[in-house]
Amino acid sequence: MSVEQIDTLVVGGGQAGVAMSEHLGRAGVPHVVLERSRIAERWRSERWDSLAANGPAWHDRFPGLTFSDVDGEVGPNDFPSKETVADYFVAYAKKIAAPIRCGVEVRHVERLAGRPGFRVETSAGMMEANRIVVATGPFQCPIVPKVVPPETGVLQMHSTAYRNPGQLPEGAVLVVGSGSSGTQIAEELLDSGRRVYLSVGPHDRPPRAYRGRDFCWWLGVLGKWDAAAREPGTEHVTIAVSGANGGHTIDFRRLAARGLLLVGRTQTCENGVVSFAPDLVENLRRGDANLHALLDEADAYIARNGLDLPEEPEARAIVADSDCVANPIASLDLAQAGIGTIIWATGFTADYSWMKVDAFDANGRPQHQRGVSSEPGIYFLGLPWQSRRGSTFIWGVWHDARYLADQITIQRSYAAYHDAMQRELESA
Repeated sequence: MSVEQIDTLVVGGGQAGVAMSEHLGRAGVPHVVLERSRIAERWRSERWDSLAANGPAWHDRFPGLTFSDVDGEVGPNDFPSKETVADYFVAYAKKIAAPIRCGVEVRHVERLAGRPGFRVETSAGMMEANRIVVATGPFQCPIVPKVVPPETGVLQMHSTAYRNPGQLPEGAVLVVGSGSSGTQIAEELLDSGRRVYLSVGPHDRPPRAYRGRDFCWWLGVLGKWDAAAREPGTEHVTIAVSGANGGHTIDFRRLAARGLLLVGRTQTCENGVVSFAPDLVENLRRGDANLHALLDEADAYIARNGLDLPEEPEARAIVADSDCVANPIASLDLAQAGIGTIIWATGFTADYSWMKVDAFDANGRPQHQRGVSSEPGIYFLGLPWQSRRGSTFIWGVWHDARYLADQITIQRSYAAYHDAMQRELESA
């Protein structure tokens, strides 16, 4: 059986894989991108129907193409739909002539014995690659905590399986998770007339916009996108922000005033009764504090730079507590509450079981420095906080890909020098 020889293999054809291909192409690095399905598949088939990008079109994109180039109806300050985002990456791949092979799954990677490179088993045959960039991203395996036993009779699904309110059985819905996904899904269900409970954990709650500028702009000018590492204790804190319906600030107290029933973190379930942590009020308080801290920094930036931006005192308004906040629900009998569905918006974990290389710690997490692995020749792209806060965003992964392409180019030059010296010795 013939074995295809590849200089650099990129695994994954989403935003990370497309960005990596662009920079490798610019650097003249021969490469192939393998995608097991379609380009940006998760945007199409693992997200709910109404999902829109959480960043405005002018910000969350690659430098070489605007969203309006793909869809003329999308303006710079709009939040593109999930289908438009997927179409964008397809168009970008075409624009840069990315060598992407769709429908090819990478099943096994191991280091070659006694010589550089890696043996790669794919659904289309065997390959050997000098280097591998793992661009599979952080959203691989949905996490569904084993809290509520299946025998409760309630439909349980991860947010990746949710599409729209009409797919759910009748009854109330418990949404677990107060990040962007959980909050947007809960709000959509509330708007559809459902009775909705939202389990709220620790979160950051930035304004969608403040004094005429989107929060993406504020995080940029305040240097927060370039934060190199999370502060201790905030590694798993989610961000509640929404681009739905033209974008708006997430305010849990306002949602409660509209009828959304807030509860604390979901902890246990016994005999069909779910118990919640007594942390709802504290989680809301910290979310409000995060909002106000950013507003304070924005105000100081405006004053320091003499910017003529309109004041917005209403951004600091705190709505009166609804009963679910004043008297938090400690437990919920699923049957008595009429809950027919639980949606777990509880994040993801990664699966690198197909990589039989020494690139992971004892917990299976990649060991790397800005994406350069502890295993020579292995690189990672699209990881949360890979080099900065913005690493998992569209524009952030593009910049991380440029860095990795530089590192790959450097290593190729060292290898080329070694090969040249070997040829000289052999011809002497």
